[in-house]
Amino acid sequence: MIRRAAFIAAAALLLAGCGNKQAIRSFSDNEGDYLDLGGLKYQVQMSRQLNPYDVEDHAYLAGVPRSLAHLGPNDSWFAVFIRVENGSDKPKQAAGSFILKDTQGNTFLPVPISRENAFSYHGGFVAAKGNLPPNSSVAQANESIGGSLILFKVPNASYANRPLELTIRNPTDQQQTASVDLDV
Repeated sequence: MIRRAAFIAAAALLLAGCGNKQAIRSFSDNEGDYLDLGGLKYQVQMSRQLNPYDVEDHAYLAGVPRSLAHLGPNDSWFAVFIRVENGSDKPKQAAGSFILKDTQGNTFLPVPISRENAFSYHGGFVAAKGNLPPNSSVAQANESIGGSLILFKVPNASYANRPLELTIRNPTDQQQTASVDLDV
């Protein structure tokens, strides 16, 4: 009886200790939550449709290749502003592969944007204890977005198939992903 009580007490202590660890999160149904992928934390700051005739939104569309810049009558621009944090002591490779999907299974890939656009996301390495966009960047300093831009061209009909889900692929293990449902 005493052995059993000691075993139960030891198991309870072991389980209680596990409660101090933060679980790795690879899915969220809310923007703003942190997702863990490849040793980095990804956070969608916000997502929204862009209006190319709005002064602020027009700046986000700078650097879109001319061949892709035209919207069809039933299409719109959809922006995802993302932040990536590296809490480790070593630089880490950030994701460069993203997929946007609606509930009907329609998928959309990002539209490439020139590096001349100060808001555009280009992945690369995140410095040790650093983040993307870097603290000194225009994208980070812009309080309304606080992240780097990933741009999609989306048919308007897909907004009826909500939520849209953003999937992020680990650059060092393409089978490993994280995803978040986006507000539209």
